[in-house]
Parts: sequence; C-alpha cells; structure tokens
Amino acid sequence: MFFFGGDLEPSNPGSLPVAVEKKPRCAKPLRALLTRKNNNLKFTDLGLDRPLLNALEALGHDVPTPIQVKAIPTILDGRDVIGLAQTGTGKTGAFALPLLQRLAASGVKPKPHACRALILAPTRELVTQIMKSVRDYGSRMKLSATSIVGGVSIRPQKATMARGVDIVVATPGRLLDLIDQRCMRLDSVEVLILDEADQMLDIGFMPAIRRVVALVPEKRQTLLFSATMPKEIRKLTDQHLKSPVEIAVAAISTPAERINQSVMHIAAGNKIAAVAHLARENTGKRVIVFTRTKRGADRVVKRLVQDGFEAAAIHGNKSQANREKALDRFRKGACPILVATDIAARGIDVPGIEMVINYELPHVPEVYVHRIGRTARAGESGFAVALCAHDERGLLRDIERLLKRKVDEVPVPEGLPAISLRDIPREPRERDPRAKPQQKKRAHQSRRPGGGAAKGARTAGDQEKKSSPGPNRRRRPNRSKPGGQQNTRAA
Repeated sequence: MFFFGGDLEPSNPGSLPVAVEKKPRCAKPLRALLTRKNNNLKFTDLGLDRPLLNALEALGHDVPTPIQVKAIPTILDGRDVIGLAQTGTGKTGAFALPLLQRLAASGVKPKPHACRALILAPTRELVTQIMKSVRDYGSRMKLSATSIVGGVSIRPQKATMARGVDIVVATPGRLLDLIDQRCMRLDSVEVLILDEADQMLDIGFMPAIRRVVALVPEKRQTLLFSATMPKEIRKLTDQHLKSPVEIAVAAISTPAERINQSVMHIAAGNKIAAVAHLARENTGKRVIVFTRTKRGADRVVKRLVQDGFEAAAIHGNKSQANREKALDRFRKGACPILVATDIAARGIDVPGIEMVINYELPHVPEVYVHRIGRTARAGESGFAVALCAHDERGLLRDIERLLKRKVDEVPVPEGLPAISLRDIPREPRERDPRAKPQQKKRAHQSRRPGGGAAKGARTAGDQEKKSSPGPNRRRRPNRSKPGGQQNTRAA
C-alpha cells in the first residue's frame, strides 16, 4: 500500500492520514475550454488544485493531451464519462487527476475492508502502470492506494484491505477472490473506473465486471475508458451509466500516424529467422515481438537466445515476479527484445520502444492496433512490421479493411524464401467435366462374359448357406407319423 506524500506515512500502519476537508474547486466552463485550441491549453486551465499542478510540474508535464482536455473538466463536474481514445493518448491521467482531486477534497476516511475508489484493469502490467501514475500524481496528497492482482500472495492484500484504502487498482479475478473470502466489500465505492474495457471483454471478464457493478452502490460516478466500443460494452454503458458524456478524441481503432507500418510475406517456418534479421538491423533499440500463444513466445525467445540476442518472454504462464523482472530489464535496456502475448499488449508502457514485430497476425483486427500502439508514444515515431504467412493473408485483408488503406510491403531478407511449399495448402483436384461418372458395380448383378459368376458374386453354395438356419434361428419341429415314418413334404 502506498501513502502519498513523503512525510505522510504514519508510525502506526493501521491509521490512515486524513486530508483537511475543503470545498472542491470548480472547473472552468466546458464551452470556454473546448472552443480554445488544445495547443494553447495548460493544466492550470483545467481546474486542478495546486498539489496536482505541483506534481505535474515536477514530472515535466505542462501541456495536457486532447483526451485530458475534454475529460478532466467533465469528471470534475461529477458526470459519468465514456472515453474513446487510442492507446498512448494519456487516458490514465484523464481519470486519475480528477479522481485524486475529488477524494482529497472530501476528506472522508476509508472504512475497514473497503475502498472509496475502484479502478479495474485487464492485466497485471496495466495495474502496475496505473498505480505508478496514481502514485506520481498524488505524491503531494494525503491519500492511500494499493494494487490487487493475481500471481502473488493474497495475505498482504488481505492485511492492507483490513485497514481500508482510498484507491484500489485491481484485476477482476483477484478482486472477486477477496470479496468471496469476505476480506473486502464494495459498499463504500464513490467512483468506479473501468480502464481498457474492450480488452477485459476479449479476455472474458465481462461476467466478473457485471458482478462487480452489482456490488457497488447505485449512487456513484462511473468512468469507462476504452480504445474500441464493441456492442457488449455499449450495452453495459446503457445499463449502468447515467447520462454519460461520450468523449472521442480520435477515430476508433486508428493507429498513430507516426507509426511506419509494413508487412513481409514470408514462410511460417522462416519467421524466427526474419525476427533475428530485424533485431540485428536494429541493434541497441527496444523491440517488442507479439505472438498469439504462450508456447510460441517461449519458442521465439529460445531461438533468439541461441542466436546471441538478449530476449525475454512475458505471458500469462509467467509468475508476477518474472514478469516484473523482464519488464524492468526491458525498461533499463538490459534486455532489448521483449516477446509478449496479447494478454500483455496494453499493459506495457515503456518509453522509447522503436519497433513492434507482429510474429503472427491476430485474429481480431483491433488487436493489431493495440499491439503497434506500444511504439510512437508521447510524440515519438516508430516502426511496425507484420510477418504474414500464406494462411494469414485473410487476416491481413481484415486489418487493411479496418485501417482503410494498404500496408506497404517490404522484401524478405536474402537467403529466406518468401513462401515454402508446405505453407501453401493443397487445393482439391478438379474433375474433368467430359469424363463420365463411374457407377459402382454390384457384385451379385455382375457376370463374366462366359456366363460364370463374376469374382465376388454369390454362388449357389452361398445362397444355400444363407438360407440355412443359423445357430440362433429357431428350427421347425419335425413331426413323425405313427409307426416311426417321417412326415415329409413332396418335392
């Protein structure tokens, strides 16, 4: 559990610091903000309190992003919000800054086993990312926060929730574990935030989300942020958000314009060699390789390590400690190549990623946008290369249909064939239309030219055997006349 503020951690862990109650500061009128150009706006124009402004200044953040310009004043007014923006646009700051201001202004102490604000995220990496942002923004506020994720011991999480926390950032699975064990309750939640809601839908967390929403009070503020808006998410917003304000700052599922996208048509068996070639050409740069399966990620890492590269894998089968260690090495540059599955696609927030390699194309076109969104963040540029086998060309067409443009092709490295014979599926052999259909001959109707029975045809002996009663057939009793003579029928 984190206590914001350098000198705010109490000597008694069970007691929590309480902020002095003050009246929340009102944001400037939305119309006045939205009519001004975004490049002229600063955080001081959004109605944020001085502690938050000082923290932003210390972090070097002066100019808000478009999603922050539109979302922060609306959230400060207490409205429910649906935020649609692509990855890397500052969604975390858009909801974290007004949330911290609201909680600090009320000065209410959290109850035991409860929290005042709940933030749900699909992956452990994204929870860690949100926690870091909340801790940095609230460094000058008297608030507490903790993360609840799987893959680690649940005992410290139980002990933290027993004292009560202002902000909880959690994954749905471990959160419900604590609720089922009666170590946490949600009847004191004032603000519910669903981050990357479409990703939670893809993973299968929708039943858990519905259960969580049913446990929080009806009188609350609900914020939902997502990169896309599937029908299931739209249905959820219609049922549980009250007159929400929908904020969209970019076209849905549109990658950043600063990403140079390309595709390489190559045999599936030569993809690992192509990854090694691209890594060799970009030595010293941070590269992320995305695969569809955990097994595939481990296989790619094994081959890259054999070729002399520093590479690590991150996926659901890795423990939380191993995942954090791999991300830390990747962030520090000690391991420049990170191989990940889609489960971690939106939870990786590492600055300076210069290339994203799609080792396998995703089945859902929107996932492609989330993958390549790991590069070209914070105004920088990046490269995205997709390795497309013959059986993935249909997936590439779906991606191009979503992007509304063709992806530029790049040549295959020398010495590697583009397509191998085993990658091309065999097509069914076409039949000659002039050939007459062959009819299957029946054995008992076929005869040899000499009048004899054809091979395999039934003979008289066979007919006799068939007509003779079997062992299970009931015989007709043989009745005899008086005198011992049998009663036979005339032939």
